[in-house]
Amino acid sequence: MTITTERLEIRRFEPSDAEDLHEILGDAETMKFLEPPFSKEQTVEFLRDFCIKKQGALAAKLKGGKVIGYILFNPTSPGTYELGWVFNRAFWRKGYAFEALSAVIDYGFRELSVKKFIAETTDPIRSVGLMKKLGMRREGSMMTTDSYGDKAEMLLYGLTDRELRCDNV
Repeated sequence: MTITTERLEIRRFEPSDAEDLHEILGDAETMKFLEPPFSKEQTVEFLRDFCIKKQGALAAKLKGGKVIGYILFNPTSPGTYELGWVFNRAFWRKGYAFEALSAVIDYGFRELSVKKFIAETTDPIRSVGLMKKLGMRREGSMMTTDSYGDKAEMLLYGLTDRELRCDNV
């Protein structure tokens, strides 16, 4: 599976992506709303077991360059996929996440007959802003504990194929 956009190649992860993935998952600021930053060993294990073996995520790679993004793309039930994303901080605010996720959503609806995408976050600004830009709608919230052990509101968003069709009419 490969999805090509203007600036990116979105594909399955490969073992050689470990260093680029660690630049993302090992950065404390990048991981602020997710979990504590990963060690190199944790990154390699996660890459091997989840990204490659379970094929639970996609790599967003610059054309002719490095992997700059991790995209959770994981079925949760028939017709429903969970989306999530973490991008290398050096590439924030340049539209890469929107470009990549728009392409993944389009691919899922057209090629995989996905009926619904879901996403969740405790980041009420950046992540929610991107979810809204992607056309996702808030479906609810729940209280959780963040990576620092503090209480946080988990915001739940979704996008159905029907909503996408209605928006494009």
